[in-house]
Amino acid sequence: MSLRLHNTLTGRTEEFDPLQPGRVGIYTCGPTVWNYSHIGNFRAYLFYDLLRRHLEVSGYRVTHVMNITDVDDRIVDQAAIGGTTIFDYVRHYEQAFHEDLASLRARRAEVYPRASEHVREMVVLIERLLASGHAYIADGDVYYRISAFPPYGRLSHLDRAGLKVGARVSQDRYEKESATDFALWKKEQPGDVIVGATWDAPFGRGRPGWHIECSAMSMRYLGETLDVHAGGIDLLFPHHENEIAQSEAATGRPFSRWWLHSEFLADATGEKMSKSLGNFATLRDLLAAGHDPLAIRFFLIANAHYRSRLRLDETALHASSQQVRRLRDFHERLLEFAPQDGGEWLLQEARDTRLHYRAALDDDLNLPQAVGYVFDLVREANAAMDAGRLGAGARSELLGLLADADAHLDVLSGAEPVVDAEVERLIAEREAARSARDFARADAIREGLLERGIQLEDTAAGVRWRRASR
Repeated sequence: MSLRLHNTLTGRTEEFDPLQPGRVGIYTCGPTVWNYSHIGNFRAYLFYDLLRRHLEVSGYRVTHVMNITDVDDRIVDQAAIGGTTIFDYVRHYEQAFHEDLASLRARRAEVYPRASEHVREMVVLIERLLASGHAYIADGDVYYRISAFPPYGRLSHLDRAGLKVGARVSQDRYEKESATDFALWKKEQPGDVIVGATWDAPFGRGRPGWHIECSAMSMRYLGETLDVHAGGIDLLFPHHENEIAQSEAATGRPFSRWWLHSEFLADATGEKMSKSLGNFATLRDLLAAGHDPLAIRFFLIANAHYRSRLRLDETALHASSQQVRRLRDFHERLLEFAPQDGGEWLLQEARDTRLHYRAALDDDLNLPQAVGYVFDLVREANAAMDAGRLGAGARSELLGLLADADAHLDVLSGAEPVVDAEVERLIAEREAARSARDFARADAIREGLLERGIQLEDTAAGVRWRRASR
């Protein structure tokens, strides 16, 4: 079965066929580094990672470009409040973004272009749009003229009848119903000068708008037509719609052949998680609460298909931790198990499951379905080992299945859910609770550690702990 991906542009799941055989160029929307990325952002970033990994499993050589937006209204505002430049302000948050990606084992992109370092390419693109009549200057700003691009709205299936002709939007953040002429370039303001967010251009000093940044950077590294452009569903409109309009108007060529979008991460109530609503958590919040980063990774990519909404709550995170531990324990058991003679029970099932696993991934990256096949066989294989009925061939196929799965999941080895210092702190907290005769609190700490793979033993010499096999 060949790889098939759901193309938002056509609304169909189509056989994937890149421009160059064996090579794929992917552009993905990265962070606006005005603050820490919230965990909903990381659902999109790990979707990119899943896409990349499966393309590589499928034999493609991937060039992944993920932008860093370091020129933005919010960055300008925050830098001004902090009395610094935009370059100094974003440095910490950009570093934190890369650290968080590493914690979640997302593979690095080949290029992380910063918007501030590609203003020249943006200026050239804006000049082309002005020359073709797709852009105009008004009060020192440069706007894109939506009425000059008849296909506008085909990605998001927008009804253009509701657009207000000539209306203008200059800010980087605006509501989806504000689909009006948008800013390509913003004239210099006093605050921009103070924080260093201003550049020379033939049409006047100023700074780029958000949408033009992605068009210029993606084409700089991947050419005028991309194989794949991916992002969260919240970027579908207006950001990706605007990217298509300005890019295709400038080049006369299709901008991206495939558009892939991941759904929202919702909070416990089902509401979309976002900074504007204040209902978000950062990855660092979850790690500080004691969650295993690899359990978080598993939760974000394996609990729901990337085009289905996923809800974050403690129960779901705990279940993901248990699933990761179950896979690790099964892997360790297989490695230590001495195969038995007397037939190859489960050999064909293991082979079939490997085929089903791959077919699920080839069908629009359906990792949750694929993982379901794995866990079904884990249950049977554990029973076979209990009965001493697992032969060498079946064991080899099962190890192969786990290797197949870990090529996408990447959870079988490495990071422990807690570090020694944290365990010692919780033990001290438990001892304090016991001294205060708060036995409910002491028991809760003990059970919490057990759930995270830490077994406490009360001995005459004091409390000892070890990593438990579960």
